[in-house]
Amino acid sequence: MSAFSNTFYEFAALLGLAVAIGFLGRLLKQPLIVSFIAVGLIVGPHGLDLLQSIEKIHLLSEMGIAVLLFVVGLKLDVTLIRTSGKVSLATGLGQVIFTSVFGYFICVWLGFEPVTSIYIAVALTFSSTIIIVKLLSDKKEIQSLHGQISIGFLIVQDIVVILAMIVLSALGTQSDYSIMEEIIWVVVKGVGMLVFVIILIRYVMRWLTSLMARTPELLVLFSLAWAIALAAGSDYLGFSKEVGAFLGGISLASTPYREVISGRLVSLRDFLLLFFFIHLGSQVNISLIGEQIIPATVLSLFVLIGNPIIVMIILGLMGYRKRTGFLAGLNVAQISEFSLILAALGLSMGQIDEETLGLITLVGLITIGISTYLIMYSHQIYEYVAPALVFFEKKNPYREVGGDKVKKEKFDVIIFGLGMYGNNIAKSLEEKGFKVFGVDFDPRAVKRWNRKGRSAQYGDADDPELMEILPGDTQCMISTLPDKQINLALIKYLKEFDYKGKIAVTSYYGRTAKELELAGADLILLPFVDASDNIVEKLKSLRVKS
Repeated sequence: MSAFSNTFYEFAALLGLAVAIGFLGRLLKQPLIVSFIAVGLIVGPHGLDLLQSIEKIHLLSEMGIAVLLFVVGLKLDVTLIRTSGKVSLATGLGQVIFTSVFGYFICVWLGFEPVTSIYIAVALTFSSTIIIVKLLSDKKEIQSLHGQISIGFLIVQDIVVILAMIVLSALGTQSDYSIMEEIIWVVVKGVGMLVFVIILIRYVMRWLTSLMARTPELLVLFSLAWAIALAAGSDYLGFSKEVGAFLGGISLASTPYREVISGRLVSLRDFLLLFFFIHLGSQVNISLIGEQIIPATVLSLFVLIGNPIIVMIILGLMGYRKRTGFLAGLNVAQISEFSLILAALGLSMGQIDEETLGLITLVGLITIGISTYLIMYSHQIYEYVAPALVFFEKKNPYREVGGDKVKKEKFDVIIFGLGMYGNNIAKSLEEKGFKVFGVDFDPRAVKRWNRKGRSAQYGDADDPELMEILPGDTQCMISTLPDKQINLALIKYLKEFDYKGKIAVTSYYGRTAKELELAGADLILLPFVDASDNIVEKLKSLRVKS
């Protein structure tokens, strides 16, 4: 009873410390990963040495990794790669190849052994899906062109990291077979696992999940048990637990319950991952950090600068504007939680030592910390560095610019924001004989407009260079976007561009109308107020008819 009580008290204190450090990290606008690793550093044997239940925390951390990989497999949307076109594959694979190859030579130059250099180089390759998606969601840029490109190549990276885990775990297997025999045996076992999962997907999982779904709690419990079971089976066959958990997620991804399962497991995933990052931080020897500052700084600069540059080069060659390349490039300026998982895997198999794990973790802390601010303030940074990025854009970035024909064509009105509100305004204007041109930061919205026979192109309303590629001499610019800061930026850029037409912007709140008018808006659209006035008029007409 005493041991249990002490362990319970220890976990209570650990969770309390994680909350406090996490809150401090949020004040500094840092992702929780950094805070949780810091907790591990503080309580670990190389810190205050307060951590006694190391085995229990390690078990919870392994379960956290399994659930993480299971949710990744569950949400794996290969169609997103297809809809993003070749750009997701080209950017994802190009960045992976560039970072791993050049990262390897940098590590060798820094004096690391070949196997250690391979691990470090591969770890530098992957970017954090969790952090990027969270920051893009906070900025409401998930649906933007650079957001969709980023999500596309993150999926490519997720697939590559699973393959890397398979290869590295196979190389770490001790047996009497030769390397070639070992590779063949790994391939045979891997194919066997895939065939097993494919059979389950086709003949079993839909029926089984439908049966379990009659009780939602049982469905979630079944999913969790399935993830852990496949992780254990994969480990038994000589692969990593992560591979099995990932395949478990894929096996349920085609069922109609994938969103329900992932939604229920996300909170559990985040809770269990807390222990993974605490366990990881506890393994970092703080006394060795001083010796690792120089290599960590070199490798961090490589990730922070080199990764964005290769993304900008690839996107520029594929016909995208330098702004899109820059914004997408900043999203890969950090290493991933998968990088840390990969390093922990290498340590568990004895292929790297604690110093290497500490180095990769330190690079993770540096790059995650800095890139968070880079992504948050990406638009402001772009305005500052834009003149130096001219080499990353073709003379005709044809994938985003309509070309001279569109620019020379005569339009009466340009509408920013092609959602339901923008569609209704465009329809009314077209009925009155106005020729309308549309602009939206969601490529899918642009395609929908084009399919209706309307002219439209991709663009951000707060892009200072957008006016140069839009049709000129229009009578009016209309923003259906309710965001005050975007509308203020649009008005500012139109004034700087010496636009002579009228400017109409949208606001959900009457209190911001005055500020928008002072900034130079000629008309403020208030959808809720306008709609209520229209409803009142209709109600009046009903009363008159009665």
